[in-house]
Order: sequence, then C-alpha cells, then structure tokens
Amino acid sequence: MAAPLPQRLSVLLPTYNERDNLPIVVWLLARTFRHSGIDFEIIIIDDGSPDGTQEVAKELEKIYGSDKILLRPRPRKLGLGTAYIHGMKHATGDFIVIMDADLSHHPKFIPEFLRKQQEGNYDIVSGTRYRGDGGVYGWDLKRKLISRGANFLTQVLLRPGASDLTGSFRLYRKEVLQKLMEKCVSKGYVFQMEMIVRARQLGFTIGEVPISFVDRVYGESKLGGNEIVSFLKGLLTLFATT
Repeated sequence: MAAPLPQRLSVLLPTYNERDNLPIVVWLLARTFRHSGIDFEIIIIDDGSPDGTQEVAKELEKIYGSDKILLRPRPRKLGLGTAYIHGMKHATGDFIVIMDADLSHHPKFIPEFLRKQQEGNYDIVSGTRYRGDGGVYGWDLKRKLISRGANFLTQVLLRPGASDLTGSFRLYRKEVLQKLMEKCVSKGYVFQMEMIVRARQLGFTIGEVPISFVDRVYGESKLGGNEIVSFLKGLLTLFATT
C-alpha cells in the first residue's frame, strides 16, 4: 500500500536578481501542486536583490496568500547553504523541495519525486540529468563539458552512489535536511555535492528521478571562473576528509 502524500510540502527558493523568473516559477509550482492535490508553501529567500525581486515577491504574497508565499529576505548574498538554513527555520512541511528559481527546474517533476519517495521510502530524492531520459538543454559545449567534467571527477574521487552530484533539484525529509545542514561546511556549488556525500556517510537513502534541465530564460548565469576554482578546492577537501 502506497504511503500517503505528505501533509504539507515546503519549497525553498533562494533568489538573487530573479524578478522576471519568479512570477513564472511560482505560477508553475502552484498549478502543479493544485493539480496533484498537495498542500504547499513556497519560501522565497532573497539575498538583497537590487533588481526588485523582493517587490515582486511581496506582490505574489498578496496574490496567492501569505500562507502559500512566504518572503524571508536577507540583507545581502550570504551563500546557498545558509539560505537553506534560513528558509528551513520557517518551513512547516514534512518534506522540503530545494530548486532554482531561474526556470531551469520544472515543477512538473516534483510529483514524480514524491512517487519515487513513496516507492522506496527514501530520505532524499534527487533529480538527475545523467541517467535515464534526463538531459540538459540550452547550454553551450563549454558549459556541458564543465558540468560533465565536474560530475565525472566527483564520481571518481568520492564514489557517492548517485549520478548527479552538482544538481540542485531535490526532495528531502525535513529532519534529514536539518541533520545534513549541521554536517555540511561547503559554500556555493560544492554545497550540493557535499550534501549527497554526507547523506551516504550518515546512512540516508537516496532515490533518483531523471529530469530535463533547461538553461535560464531571463538573467545571467552565476557560474564563473571563481565558482569553478572553489568547486575544485571543495572537491579535493571532501576527498581528503571523507
């Protein structure tokens, strides 16, 4: 017998300069959850965006209701990991979805995450671009090579037992995410990778769902040379300490 759907699902949406994307992703999330009969809340953690993202979020609160959209801003960019910790303080769901706000992650996959979770009673369900019919769309060759190379290096050095370590579209049991946050020390893009590595160390179970990743429609990618260097440093640190 299948386990019941979670009573309430919390989505953590860290944002920085996403005023154009935010209304669309919120609309897609709300539509997906209502069609699936899932009670939800979307927690927007904005890091002091200068483009007016917070004003857009406030309008969305009025449209959807403050029980569905919760703006929990911070004064400046403080890192992805701390954004999730900040968002979790306000989350009331028994499961938490983390995803990007730039439309690269389509909410239509979230019901599949939930079905997968029920199938294996998993602690974490991770979206994967590198298994089944998953894929990446809209990236140039250089970006694809960076992503594939990062994932390959991670697989060789850490043997994590999951196919997509650098992705950031996942479903967590709330208490599992809290425990992982206590253990993780990485910042930026390494953070997602460390979450999976620590989950394996702590004996948490991980399921995977193939997803289509689409490059952002509006705004600029935040991946640059500094992020690549810090990723490599973080990977070597994890290799040395796990």
